[in-house]
Amino acid sequence: MSKPSIFPALGLLTILTACSYTSAPTVKKAPEKPEPITGQSAVYKMYQMARSWAPDSQLLKMQSLHLSEVKDGAPGTAPAWEATFVSAAKSQSRSYTFSIVEGEGNLHKGAFAGPEAGWRGPSGMDSPSLMAAVKIDTDAAYKTAMETPRSHAAEYDKKNPGKPITILMERTSKHPNPAWRILWGESAGTSNFSVLIDASTGDYLETLR
Repeated sequence: MSKPSIFPALGLLTILTACSYTSAPTVKKAPEKPEPITGQSAVYKMYQMARSWAPDSQLLKMQSLHLSEVKDGAPGTAPAWEATFVSAAKSQSRSYTFSIVEGEGNLHKGAFAGPEAGWRGPSGMDSPSLMAAVKIDTDAAYKTAMETPRSHAAEYDKKNPGKPITILMERTSKHPNPAWRILWGESAGTSNFSVLIDASTGDYLETLR
Protein backbone atom coordinates (compact mmCIF):
# COMPACT_ATOMS: atom_id res chain seq x y z
CA MET A 1 0.00 0.00 0.00
CA SER A 2 1.47 3.38 -1.02
CA LYS A 3 2.02 6.07 1.58
CA PRO A 4 0.09 9.35 1.19
CA SER A 5 2.16 12.13 -0.34
CA ILE A 6 3.14 15.02 1.93
CA PHE A 7 3.55 17.53 -0.91
CA PRO A 8 -0.10 18.67 -1.08
CA ALA A 9 0.00 19.39 2.65
CA LEU A 10 3.24 21.35 2.31
CA GLY A 11 1.73 23.38 -0.52
CA LEU A 12 -1.31 24.28 1.59
CA LEU A 13 0.92 25.27 4.49
CA THR A 14 2.93 27.56 2.21
CA ILE A 15 -0.23 29.27 0.95
CA LEU A 16 -1.57 29.78 4.49
CA THR A 17 1.75 31.15 5.68
CA ALA A 18 1.93 33.60 2.79
CA CYS A 19 -1.60 34.79 3.51
CA SER A 20 -0.82 35.34 7.18
CA TYR A 21 2.00 37.72 6.26
CA THR A 22 0.02 39.74 3.71
CA SER A 23 -0.01 43.34 4.94
CA ALA A 24 -3.27 45.23 5.26
CA PRO A 25 -3.95 47.83 2.57
CA THR A 26 -2.62 51.28 3.47
CA VAL A 27 -5.36 53.78 4.18
CA LYS A 28 -4.41 57.28 3.11
CA LYS A 29 -5.38 59.98 5.56
CA ALA A 30 -7.12 63.01 4.19
CA PRO A 31 -4.93 66.11 4.46
CA GLU A 32 -5.74 68.24 7.49
CA LYS A 33 -7.73 71.32 6.64
CA PRO A 34 -6.06 74.45 8.04
CA GLU A 35 -8.35 76.34 10.37
CA PRO A 36 -8.35 80.13 10.86
CA ILE A 37 -6.95 81.19 14.24
CA THR A 38 -7.63 83.88 16.81
CA GLY A 39 -5.67 87.08 17.06
CA GLN A 40 -4.07 86.30 20.40
CA SER A 41 -2.77 82.96 19.12
CA ALA A 42 -1.34 84.60 16.00
CA VAL A 43 0.26 87.55 17.75
CA TYR A 44 2.14 85.36 20.23
CA LYS A 45 3.57 83.32 17.36
CA MET A 46 4.79 86.52 15.70
CA TYR A 47 6.02 87.92 19.02
CA GLN A 48 8.34 84.93 19.50
CA MET A 49 10.00 85.81 16.19
CA ALA A 50 10.06 89.53 16.98
CA ARG A 51 11.83 88.85 20.25
CA SER A 52 14.71 87.26 18.36
CA TRP A 53 14.93 90.46 16.29
CA ALA A 54 14.76 92.77 19.32
CA PRO A 55 14.40 91.55 22.93
CA ASP A 56 12.51 94.74 23.84
CA SER A 57 9.88 94.29 21.11
CA GLN A 58 6.45 95.69 21.83
CA LEU A 59 3.25 95.44 19.80
CA LEU A 60 2.32 98.60 17.91
CA LYS A 61 -0.68 97.42 15.86
CA MET A 62 -2.27 94.37 14.34
CA GLN A 63 -4.91 93.47 11.76
CA SER A 64 -6.70 90.38 10.48
CA LEU A 65 -6.39 89.58 6.77
CA HIS A 66 -8.93 88.07 4.38
CA LEU A 67 -7.57 85.50 1.91
CA SER A 68 -9.10 84.32 -1.35
CA GLU A 69 -7.55 80.88 -0.75
CA VAL A 70 -9.35 80.27 2.56
CA LYS A 71 -12.85 81.08 3.69
CA ASP A 72 -13.21 83.09 6.86
CA GLY A 73 -13.66 80.88 9.90
CA ALA A 74 -15.61 81.30 13.10
CA PRO A 75 -16.23 84.89 14.21
CA GLY A 76 -13.16 86.28 15.92
CA THR A 77 -10.74 84.23 13.81
CA ALA A 78 -8.90 84.86 10.54
CA PRO A 79 -6.74 82.85 8.13
CA ALA A 80 -3.94 85.41 8.37
CA TRP A 81 -2.81 88.28 10.58
CA GLU A 82 -0.32 91.12 10.21
CA ALA A 83 1.36 92.85 13.14
CA THR A 84 3.92 95.62 13.61
CA PHE A 85 6.38 95.47 16.48
CA VAL A 86 8.69 98.27 17.58
CA SER A 87 12.00 98.41 19.40
CA ALA A 88 13.00 101.48 21.40
CA ALA A 89 16.59 100.21 21.58
CA LYS A 90 16.83 99.98 17.79
CA SER A 91 14.53 102.96 17.03
CA GLN A 92 12.94 100.70 14.45
CA SER A 93 9.69 98.95 13.63
CA ARG A 94 9.22 95.67 11.83
CA SER A 95 6.17 94.03 10.31
CA TYR A 96 5.34 90.35 10.71
CA THR A 97 2.67 88.08 9.29
CA PHE A 98 1.19 84.79 10.35
CA SER A 99 -0.84 82.73 7.89
CA ILE A 100 -2.29 79.22 7.92
CA VAL A 101 -1.52 78.85 4.18
CA GLU A 102 0.76 80.22 1.49
CA GLY A 103 -0.94 83.31 0.09
CA GLU A 104 -0.67 85.86 -2.65
CA GLY A 105 2.16 88.35 -2.68
CA ASN A 106 4.69 87.82 0.08
CA LEU A 107 2.41 85.92 2.47
CA HIS A 108 3.94 82.69 3.75
CA LYS A 109 2.61 79.86 5.87
CA GLY A 110 3.51 80.30 9.53
CA ALA A 111 5.21 83.34 11.07
CA PHE A 112 7.27 85.45 8.67
CA ALA A 113 9.34 88.60 9.24
CA GLY A 114 8.91 91.58 6.96
CA PRO A 115 11.06 94.66 6.36
CA GLU A 116 12.35 97.03 9.02
CA ALA A 117 11.56 100.74 9.14
CA GLY A 118 12.49 103.69 11.28
CA TRP A 119 10.51 104.50 14.43
CA ARG A 120 10.70 107.77 16.32
CA GLY A 121 9.18 106.48 19.52
CA PRO A 122 5.72 106.55 21.13
CA SER A 123 3.42 109.41 20.18
CA GLY A 124 -0.28 109.45 21.01
CA MET A 125 -2.06 106.61 19.22
CA ASP A 126 1.25 105.55 17.70
CA SER A 127 2.27 104.01 21.02
CA PRO A 128 3.12 100.34 21.59
CA SER A 129 1.63 97.93 24.09
CA LEU A 130 3.23 95.29 26.26
CA MET A 131 2.26 91.75 25.27
CA ALA A 132 1.11 91.23 28.85
CA ALA A 133 -1.68 93.73 28.16
CA VAL A 134 -3.22 91.47 25.48
CA LYS A 135 -5.20 89.30 27.88
CA ILE A 136 -8.46 88.98 25.91
CA ASP A 137 -8.62 86.97 22.69
CA THR A 138 -10.46 88.09 19.58
CA ASP A 139 -13.21 85.45 19.71
CA ALA A 140 -14.08 86.60 23.24
CA ALA A 141 -13.99 90.25 22.13
CA TYR A 142 -16.37 89.49 19.27
CA LYS A 143 -18.71 87.65 21.64
CA THR A 144 -18.76 90.62 24.03
CA ALA A 145 -19.51 93.01 21.17
CA MET A 146 -22.42 90.87 19.99
CA GLU A 147 -23.85 90.26 23.47
CA THR A 148 -23.66 93.87 24.72
CA PRO A 149 -27.00 95.53 23.87
CA ARG A 150 -25.65 99.10 23.91
CA SER A 151 -23.04 98.20 21.31
CA HIS A 152 -25.83 97.55 18.74
CA ALA A 153 -23.49 95.05 17.06
CA ALA A 154 -26.04 92.23 16.91
CA GLU A 155 -28.59 94.60 15.42
CA TYR A 156 -26.16 95.86 12.79
CA ASP A 157 -24.96 92.36 11.94
CA LYS A 158 -28.54 91.19 11.42
CA LYS A 159 -29.20 94.06 9.01
CA ASN A 160 -25.96 93.38 7.10
CA PRO A 161 -25.72 89.58 6.76
CA GLY A 162 -22.56 88.23 5.19
CA LYS A 163 -20.60 91.45 5.55
CA PRO A 164 -16.90 90.67 6.17
CA ILE A 165 -15.58 91.32 9.67
CA THR A 166 -12.08 92.67 10.17
CA ILE A 167 -10.33 92.92 13.53
CA LEU A 168 -7.71 95.49 14.50
CA MET A 169 -5.55 95.94 17.58
CA GLU A 170 -5.01 99.62 18.25
CA ARG A 171 -4.48 102.32 20.83
CA THR A 172 -6.99 105.13 21.16
CA SER A 173 -6.81 108.58 22.73
CA LYS A 174 -9.82 107.87 24.96
CA HIS A 175 -8.76 104.58 26.55
CA PRO A 176 -5.57 103.64 28.42
CA ASN A 177 -5.42 100.00 27.33
CA PRO A 178 -5.03 98.57 23.82
CA ALA A 179 -8.35 97.71 22.21
CA TRP A 180 -9.67 95.14 19.79
CA ARG A 181 -11.64 96.95 17.12
CA ILE A 182 -14.28 94.67 15.61
CA LEU A 183 -15.34 96.31 12.37
CA TRP A 184 -17.80 95.34 9.67
CA GLY A 185 -16.04 95.83 6.34
CA GLU A 186 -12.67 95.28 4.67
CA SER A 187 -10.86 98.15 6.41
CA ALA A 188 -11.30 100.98 8.89
CA GLY A 189 -11.45 103.46 6.01
CA THR A 190 -14.39 101.74 4.33
CA SER A 191 -16.30 100.62 7.43
CA ASN A 192 -19.22 102.58 8.83
CA PHE A 193 -19.62 100.49 11.98
CA SER A 194 -17.18 99.10 14.53
CA VAL A 195 -17.00 98.22 18.20
CA LEU A 196 -14.08 98.68 20.59
CA ILE A 197 -13.41 96.05 23.25
CA ASP A 198 -10.71 96.49 25.90
CA ALA A 199 -7.98 93.94 25.12
CA SER A 200 -6.87 93.84 28.76
CA THR A 201 -10.19 93.63 30.62
CA GLY A 202 -12.63 92.45 27.94
CA ASP A 203 -14.99 95.36 28.69
CA TYR A 204 -17.10 97.04 26.02
CA LEU A 205 -15.68 100.52 25.38
CA GLU A 206 -17.66 102.23 22.62
CA THR A 207 -19.29 101.92 19.21
CA LEU A 208 -17.89 103.88 16.28
CA ARG A 209 -20.11 104.78 13.32
